[in-house]
Amino acid sequence: MENKIIIGLAGQIASGKDTVAEYLAQKYNSVTVSFSQPLRDILNRLFLSIDRQHLSGLAQCLIDKFGTDVLSKTIAKEIEASNKKIFVLPNIRREADYAHLSHNPGFVLVGINTDTKKCYERLVKRGQNEDDKTKTWEQFQKDLTLSTEVSIAGLIEKSSIKLDNNGTKEDLYKQVDELITNLMNKN
Repeated sequence: MENKIIIGLAGQIASGKDTVAEYLAQKYNSVTVSFSQPLRDILNRLFLSIDRQHLSGLAQCLIDKFGTDVLSKTIAKEIEASNKKIFVLPNIRREADYAHLSHNPGFVLVGINTDTKKCYERLVKRGQNEDDKTKTWEQFQKDLTLSTEVSIAGLIEKSSIKLDNNGTKEDLYKQVDELITNLMNKN
């Protein structure tokens, strides 16, 4: 893992984590390694809908059976096996995700601050999961209490770098460019 930059993103649902990851992939040729991808693969294989309830429930089952760091160990092995330089983990959601990866010298936790109402509006607009486009404000607020979401505020607080995503995409991209410049200079 030496000489690799690993950017862990922590932010509430629809705060802009995927937007940052996509930008980094396009501009800096980073690799996105998502904690939710193994969960999505399993749900697809089981022919179950991909919604927050299923994703959260499956994650909890895996954690209960295999330990709190089961997904972060999987991610670390993927990164270790790759010859790429920059990795983005767009969904650091649990303390165990952070704890296991934070020991790597190239790891940085980046918190994304976004107004909750903006997150809700973005979620409905993008419709990433099957139930997002029809989600009510009340359902969204309930989603924020899922086991996958309750640690996020603490992770954002713990992050060494914070991005503000209450403006335009261009404002966010400027912050990301500064982040990469600083990390490249450090490395």
